[in-house]
Amino acid sequence: MDIGSNAAVDLPIPDRFGVNAFEEDGEFEALLRHYLPEELLQHLRPHLHRLGELAGGTLDTLANTADHHPPTLEHRTRTGVDQQRILKHPAYVEMERLAFAEFGLAAMSHRAGVLGWPATMPAAAKYAMTYLFVQAEFGLCCPLSMTDSLTRTLRKFGSPELVERYLPALLAQDLDSLAQGAMFMTEQGAGSDIAATSTLARPDGAAWKLTGDKWFCSNPDAALAMVLARVEGAPEGMKGVSLFLLPRMLEDGKPNAYHIIRLKDKLGTRSMASGEIRLEGATAYLVGELGRGFVQMADMVNNSRLSNGVRAAGMMRRAAAEALYIARHRKAFGRRLIDMPLMQRQLAKIILPGEQARTMMFQAAEALRRSDSGDATAYALVRILTPMLKFRACRDARRVTGDAMEVRGGCGYIEEWSDPRLVRDAHLGSIWEGTSNIVAQDVIRAIVRESSLVVLREHLSGLLDRSEIDVSVKAKLSELLDRSCRLAEMATQAGSDGLARQAASGLYHASSAIAMAWEASATRSARRMAMAQLVARHRLMPRDPLQADSGDGLDLLFNEDSAGINPAQVNLLHP
Repeated sequence: MDIGSNAAVDLPIPDRFGVNAFEEDGEFEALLRHYLPEELLQHLRPHLHRLGELAGGTLDTLANTADHHPPTLEHRTRTGVDQQRILKHPAYVEMERLAFAEFGLAAMSHRAGVLGWPATMPAAAKYAMTYLFVQAEFGLCCPLSMTDSLTRTLRKFGSPELVERYLPALLAQDLDSLAQGAMFMTEQGAGSDIAATSTLARPDGAAWKLTGDKWFCSNPDAALAMVLARVEGAPEGMKGVSLFLLPRMLEDGKPNAYHIIRLKDKLGTRSMASGEIRLEGATAYLVGELGRGFVQMADMVNNSRLSNGVRAAGMMRRAAAEALYIARHRKAFGRRLIDMPLMQRQLAKIILPGEQARTMMFQAAEALRRSDSGDATAYALVRILTPMLKFRACRDARRVTGDAMEVRGGCGYIEEWSDPRLVRDAHLGSIWEGTSNIVAQDVIRAIVRESSLVVLREHLSGLLDRSEIDVSVKAKLSELLDRSCRLAEMATQAGSDGLARQAASGLYHASSAIAMAWEASATRSARRMAMAQLVARHRLMPRDPLQADSGDGLDLLFNEDSAGINPAQVNLLHP
């Protein structure tokens, strides 16, 4: 968070348009220095600067235009040929060019050479770029994420023949040769209950024929989709479900045997098409082992869930940046809004959840890098950090975007501004790739199946040990971690399903508070140390709702001269 002043603009309503989203966020670059190798950060800096500039201007305009001109479905050509295509507004197509072609966001984790870097980039680099992009556009980030995730899953489980055939197009940065990805998993009668999947797969030589309906398919005209289907004659339940790769076009150039029934009229992500698919004996190829479809699809879903948490973090940053800009540049009753105590409290409630999510994004990205390098312990850490981030950050984004709209006032309710789009888009996160209940239960599942709680506790204790923090604050954070872990252990017991959400929230808040304190120590940021302790105080420690709140810590959040304060001297968790 950077609360430094921008040049005041002589407008009746403060307008942040044109501000570079990377340059204004000094906290972001400080964190990047601790999550990326210095050489890579130096290489990416001009690209981050350009993307920040686009996100604050051109890209935001494109996103607003595409949001107001959703895609449409054409069933026939003007000559009477039955040939479906989705018509996308030129603004959306330009955003595709920026995301897939210029910045290579879907390819940079899978091949060398993207943005001129001689190796594949770690997850932290990809998520840093996505974090900036999503501050302007959320909808397109779904196809980006699914293309990235499908590529990962295909490389991990697909046969050498499938990988050789389809991987080059997935990694292309030329839009004419690019193959975007999707996943067709949801069925009207199944929802999150994958064992109830009814789409049927019948063997057909080296391929399979799929028949059935998929109810909610984002990016429905993607060149490739991962599909869950029940193999004919397979046992009931999860063991009968397998994973298949579904191409849009067959090798002879003809369209595959499935149709888009209609496009969804959605609350948010209106720029990007979502539709209903009817599979009519469509040709598909088995990915991985028969009967292990959900296990293999879970790899794609988990990667997409992590990306979902990244997007929630980015949207909260956009909401906070807008609210801060307004508060700095608007006066009421002769005072700047940001100087008013009530406004500072409201801004703090907007800022803190976004900072928590950003920290957890980077923690998960670093764990994913280690896991992909073969660190089995890191895999267990990714397995618990991912659903924690997806569960809590996506729920927080709904409230944060709404509160930021309120800061702008009546104009915030008008579609000319970004606020309504942020509010609408934010509500998807808690549904997409698993509702809150499902994802909270996945936190508990990671504890039971992967022993993830032990790994998480060791990781966070290590961060505390390596941090220069006030002694009593360190003791309190350690105590809160212990209590959060005990609650999570209770949630794993039979008959304790009702504790899953409470336990997942407790672990998230304890993890983010400790990781933020570690970041504060590393970056020498008293402001970030205050944020870490405010999270602990307001999310984990008991408080009397009728006792006056002193507001301790707000001065560090909004004091532009706090840079000289030693973070180890900050203590808002008074013993």
